[in-house]
Amino acid sequence: MRKITQSIAAAILISAAMGLPAQQTTPQPAQKGSATPMATENREVVDGIGGLFFRAKDPKMLAAWYHQHLGIGLTPTGKEGERPWRQEAGDTAFSPFSEKSTYFEADKQFMMNFRVHNLDRMVAQLRADGIEVKDPETYAGIGKFTRIHDPEGNPIELWQPEK
Repeated sequence: MRKITQSIAAAILISAAMGLPAQQTTPQPAQKGSATPMATENREVVDGIGGLFFRAKDPKMLAAWYHQHLGIGLTPTGKEGERPWRQEAGDTAFSPFSEKSTYFEADKQFMMNFRVHNLDRMVAQLRADGIEVKDPETYAGIGKFTRIHDPEGNPIELWQPEK
């Protein structure tokens, strides 16, 4: 089975430790070529992901799949009463990987990771829907993970954070 890479584990742990407000002291990269550690200064930062946009062969089918199987609400079309998908607050790993990484398929440019409350229940639900789900793995201090793929083959990691 796969081993979680040190970079994703570090990203998750760092993101958990950095629960900082929107205006905060943020690490800033050192000048190119400098061996100086990251400097800090008071800067405005983003406070979350406002959207995820990606190309699909069949966008309507894929949007319906994400809605049906993962509960992700579709982007509003302007009809009265429609609202965008609202996430719960929580840790978010943001981790660029080497183009040579084997953590997910080489022909894919990204992998989505969604937090869940009860991974075992989600796995049972997805399997009942006929979706292939890898057996969950547990990593001490991080939580439980599993993998699925959407109908177009995009990798999706489901994560139940350790409490």
